[in-house]
Amino acid sequence: MTRVLVVDDDPTLLRALTINLRARHYDVDAVATGSAALRHAAQHQPDVVILDLGLPDLDGVDVVRGLRGWSSVPVIVLSARDAQAAKVDALDAGADDYVTKPFGMDELLARVRASLRRAAPEPPAPVVHTETVTVDLVNKRVTRDGADVRLTPTEWHLLDLLVRNPGKLLPQRFLLTEVWGPGFEEQTNYLRVYMAQLRRKLEAEPSRPRHLITEPGIGYRFEP
Repeated sequence: MTRVLVVDDDPTLLRALTINLRARHYDVDAVATGSAALRHAAQHQPDVVILDLGLPDLDGVDVVRGLRGWSSVPVIVLSARDAQAAKVDALDAGADDYVTKPFGMDELLARVRASLRRAAPEPPAPVVHTETVTVDLVNKRVTRDGADVRLTPTEWHLLDLLVRNPGKLLPQRFLLTEVWGPGFEEQTNYLRVYMAQLRRKLEAEPSRPRHLITEPGIGYRFEP
């Protein structure tokens, strides 16, 4: 199911959006503050965010900027601010669409569908190459300088997630949940150990990696 994160401090509107989206078979998470939105997005990787600008703790524009620091998730802004400058600020910060309150539910849902179509990723290349390493995503095979590299199932799962999202920063919590499962979100030492193992097997200089990159305290990304 497509996961939607709805962020609004108006409980009536939050409930209405949740009911309407779930009725159309979306998986909906709802929060009422900007800080909760940033935490939830990092942990659960929504497919689209519907965001009110007038939040009690953070301005919605700052939430957009926070998301854009690591994610390209589509963001649809909801706001009673109808001035052109407010729209420009939100769009310049990285929002994908701007809907002025009051709005029609059918129009908002159409904008959600449109944003998801625009964001649909290109299918990953079945074979990914670096200068020395080839990763065959279909056959789950890795070679380095033409020789097979044996990976454990956990190493492969971690590498597969990174390679399928080239250049994208994947948060630690997301990787831990996807590879090890719920309940392991805080076990960052697992990631350090397995990333070190992957670098020893795949990087020419494991201490100075070119492809398996760490963003300290945030997550990891794969650079082809």
